[in-house]
Amino acid sequence: MWEDTLKDFIYLWAVIDPIGSIPVFMAVTAGCSRSVQRQIAFRAIMTAGIVLILFAIGGQLILELLEIPLPAFQIAGGLVLFLFALTMIFGESKPEAEIEESHKVETHQSKAVYPLAIPSIASPGAMMAIVLITDNHRFEMQQQMFTTLTMLSVLAITLILLLLAGSIQKVIGDSGASVLSRIGGLILASVAVDSVLSGIKIYFDL
Repeated sequence: MWEDTLKDFIYLWAVIDPIGSIPVFMAVTAGCSRSVQRQIAFRAIMTAGIVLILFAIGGQLILELLEIPLPAFQIAGGLVLFLFALTMIFGESKPEAEIEESHKVETHQSKAVYPLAIPSIASPGAMMAIVLITDNHRFEMQQQMFTTLTMLSVLAITLILLLLAGSIQKVIGDSGASVLSRIGGLILASVAVDSVLSGIKIYFDL
């Protein structure tokens, strides 16, 4: 159980990428008072948490209503995660891309939702990942609860990092966040390949 929890934690850390959200948060809250920064951080984490919990609860139900077998979704999800990971490794880094998006949104409170909560924290990769690792057919309710608590712990750490963003930014800088984001992309690519291979194995009953 603890090994699975640690694996899920690393997986969710890679797709949520708390470090990569720090420069986005700094851009969103530039010129804001400390109290407003805290409000934006809490609102972003709450929004991201609600979205991910909804996917954990209802994502598989939607698939079953559409009669899409989970192994097929697992293969498709792994491929999408792999492409997402490639953009993290080779393309414009997550912080750079989402900082650019933040300039298109006018109010700070709106920026707490987009692009900070979605897609910086609750990224498409994170939404897909939480569905895959709470599979009703592979995991018991207790395991799914542990996975959800693991996700919430990653979000809690993300909140702490956002509240300490100013100090962290001074230490690592934008380039440091970009490097860590690319390392997370490499981890995510490995997880994505494993998801595809596992889905193929289950789908073809190998």
